[in-house]
Amino acid sequence: MSRRSHLNPLLLVLFVCHWVYIHIHVRIRSFLRLNFARVFRLSFSLSCSSPSLLLWWFTTFLFSFEMGSSPAPFSDIGKKAKDLLTKDYNFDQKFTLSLLSSNGLGLTATGLKRDEIFVGDINTLYKSENTVVDVKVDTYSNVSTKVTVNDILPSTKAACSFKIPDHKSGKLDVHYLHHHAAIVSCIGLNPTPLLEFSAAIGSKDLSLGGEVGFDTASGSFTKYNAGIGLNKPDFSAALLLTDKGQALKASYAHSVNPSNAVAVEMIHRFTTYENSFTIGSSHSVDPLTIVKTRFSNDGKVAMLCQHEWRPKSLITVSTEYDQKSNIASPKFGLALALNH
Repeated sequence: MSRRSHLNPLLLVLFVCHWVYIHIHVRIRSFLRLNFARVFRLSFSLSCSSPSLLLWWFTTFLFSFEMGSSPAPFSDIGKKAKDLLTKDYNFDQKFTLSLLSSNGLGLTATGLKRDEIFVGDINTLYKSENTVVDVKVDTYSNVSTKVTVNDILPSTKAACSFKIPDHKSGKLDVHYLHHHAAIVSCIGLNPTPLLEFSAAIGSKDLSLGGEVGFDTASGSFTKYNAGIGLNKPDFSAALLLTDKGQALKASYAHSVNPSNAVAVEMIHRFTTYENSFTIGSSHSVDPLTIVKTRFSNDGKVAMLCQHEWRPKSLITVSTEYDQKSNIASPKFGLALALNH
């Protein structure tokens, strides 16, 4: 009798064990904590002899983290490191005023001065039960509208957005959140729409996902990326295949203590064999003041200081110096956010 025939009963037993594991996960998780190394070696060695066992082994390992907790969307894989390295850095002059009322109506005015050009917009947000209406008007007389309906179906929300006067800008987004999956789809509301789809499976701690974009006008893919992310209370790690498989991105963020955090991002491009990296840190001077630093391999050094001078109102000063640039003077930015 062949080895494959011996494995068929084992496949059935493992399938039953997997079903029991999903429904009575607490007891099995306690067992795995005591015998994790032995079970891992045994299941992985068996999986090498059968693709079915390999799939079972992977799904069991993937869903063993925080059963019942939903994974984040694919776009959130690597988000902690990205936020620490890029969030709140601004090298222009920016002013934001936000007014919120108790009836669900919010008004936000934003002004941005970049070089000698000034742009701004006024954004109105209205929330009513499970519906959110967002309308924005900018200095170029463009009107952007987005209507979001939460729980339109169980665990599902939908959003419809469009811009005036661009009659081809309409699109429909649908978000579905399951216990072990997060699915986001987007379709343009025009004769030749742009289709986008992303999915992530797993749990809050460990997730695996991918995204794809297809342009029906040209009949070509605009993007296809994949990645895996691991999140814990004190650290977050991610590995992403981006730029249509042309680049591999690895990121890691670690909270050293409640006041200090560090992050690093490394990118390898397969076509040019180029490697790049960015290292950043965040330090809480006091409960109201945060200092961030960033350094990249291209010689750019950046620093940020953010202070909450009144509740929910922030002043942020950013600077960046490029050692390899012909312009000797560094960049400076000031952002003031007032919330009332």
